[in-house]
Amino acid sequence: MMLTNLKQLMFSLKMKRKKRERNNILLHGSNDICVELNRILWRKRHRIFSLVSFVSGCLILLLFAVSVFSPPPAANLLFLPPHYLARKEIAAVESNTVFQVPTIGGDLDRGLWSTSRSKLYYGCSNASNKFQTADMKTYPNRYLLISTSGGLNQQRTGIVDSVVAAYILNATLVVPRLDQRSYWKDASGFAEIFNVDRFISSLSRDVKIIKELPLKEGKPWIPRRMAVPRKCNERCYQTRVLPVLTKKQAIELRKFDYRLSNRLETDLQKLRCRVNYHALTFTDPILEMGKLLVERMRMKAKHFIALHLRFEPDMLAFTGCYYGGGDKERRELGKIRRRWKALHASNPEKMRRQGRCPLTPEEIGLMLRALGFGSDVHIYVASGEIYGGEETLAPLKALFPNFHSKETIATEAELAPFSSFSSRMAALDYIVCDESDVFVSNNNGNMVRMIAGRRRYFGHKPTIRPNAKKLYKLFMARNNMTWEEFATKVQAFQVGFMGAPKELKPGRGEFHENPTSCICETKGTETIQKETQEEDHENDNNGRDTAEVNDEQDPIEEDLDWIEDDYSDNIKDLPDTDSNVLTKQEQPEVEELFSD
Repeated sequence: MMLTNLKQLMFSLKMKRKKRERNNILLHGSNDICVELNRILWRKRHRIFSLVSFVSGCLILLLFAVSVFSPPPAANLLFLPPHYLARKEIAAVESNTVFQVPTIGGDLDRGLWSTSRSKLYYGCSNASNKFQTADMKTYPNRYLLISTSGGLNQQRTGIVDSVVAAYILNATLVVPRLDQRSYWKDASGFAEIFNVDRFISSLSRDVKIIKELPLKEGKPWIPRRMAVPRKCNERCYQTRVLPVLTKKQAIELRKFDYRLSNRLETDLQKLRCRVNYHALTFTDPILEMGKLLVERMRMKAKHFIALHLRFEPDMLAFTGCYYGGGDKERRELGKIRRRWKALHASNPEKMRRQGRCPLTPEEIGLMLRALGFGSDVHIYVASGEIYGGEETLAPLKALFPNFHSKETIATEAELAPFSSFSSRMAALDYIVCDESDVFVSNNNGNMVRMIAGRRRYFGHKPTIRPNAKKLYKLFMARNNMTWEEFATKVQAFQVGFMGAPKELKPGRGEFHENPTSCICETKGTETIQKETQEEDHENDNNGRDTAEVNDEQDPIEEDLDWIEDDYSDNIKDLPDTDSNVLTKQEQPEVEELFSD
């Protein structure tokens, strides 16, 4: 019995031991499985993290490559301040609009190559029956000499007005002497630029003109030198100049530019037009070369634009404008500006706000594209050295690749007879700009005024003057709008600035720019008259804005030579044509050194 119980006890203990060993094996196995599972999960997480890191790195490299090697969009090719570019980028991110400049233009058939209603108007400058001829009114031994000022077109104003001054004084005019000492440094004489024989013969019924002052008692005649105020009217010449001329018999009026009032009686205004548009022509070599340049532009395209860019360093320095080039630009233009000690301090931001600064080449390009001119349009650029060089021109060339100048369409040998003379080179540009289908100005200087007036007289060919005041605000905000919105606003702002008839009211602006006394209107049908009335009403709606901008865009005026020579005449003492009160238009003007 006891033996049996002992066996049972030993068996029981043995079973319990085996059970404990079995449990220990299961416990160790569970621990090993957990450890292994943890290892597997960690490896998977590491692979996932590595994959994510690899994909992220690839995306970053891809974005970097795109930013470096992709060409910038046309809308971002800007000659603008860095801080303005930063604002643009921020605005582009914050805004949902996209400013994308199209390659094609609009519907050019809607009249961009011609001016509406131009067929209703024509130039008319014949004298009336009451206008006395030269043989009836010219006094013997009464000679007027003129010394002009400035560049080609500034001198042209003096030449035209000298004929009228001689008529008022009943004097014989000696062929005007051109300025050879001004900034332009051109030694050309009158006969080397203008056809002197045509000038004399064409005006023979109006004013007696001779090439040289005759001898006095066998000796050279030394004329009395004097000056007249700016905008001197008929009464001014009769009271200030005529007494001296009567006594001395020969006088020379120096620095003769803009020395004649805009407001004269109609016959005197028409005499101005006969001089400017018929008698005063360039020499045959200049005309032939100009004609050749025009023909070569016509060979490239049926229609072309001529652009007077006016973005030279001297121009920017003289106006005191700033275009975002930082200290480098301020230093460079400031150094040029210091050449003229009499220039007042400028406020560049105010100048731009008021529309008194030339548009940048890119801004000109955007304006033309918004008006409807596509990238296939050919542009002839009349300009000197552009500030910033090719970098500044790049945006305009990107918008209009068909970019030409006299240097690109003529050989160096062909231009050699003219290239050493600034006025002769300017004359070539004058001819091409005048003959272009569309003329675009970028300031309101002498060349623009002269060509604008001539294009009005000969058929109102399209002449685009940027509404710079409103366009400036639009350029600043353009990345907050779509291209369609931008183009619509440009077209609206340019109404009244496209060279159409009656854009400028009579008496508004310089007479050479707006020769209303010399433009006559035909009698049209009732339909045409109705259309005319409707368009006149539209122009009237824009009249206040146009007049406002015209007043504000008058060139900065400061007669530097007048100041340096201590010229004592004061325009405030000058009586007006119609009253003794000096109006706003008759205030002192300055010699526009960089407006040609």
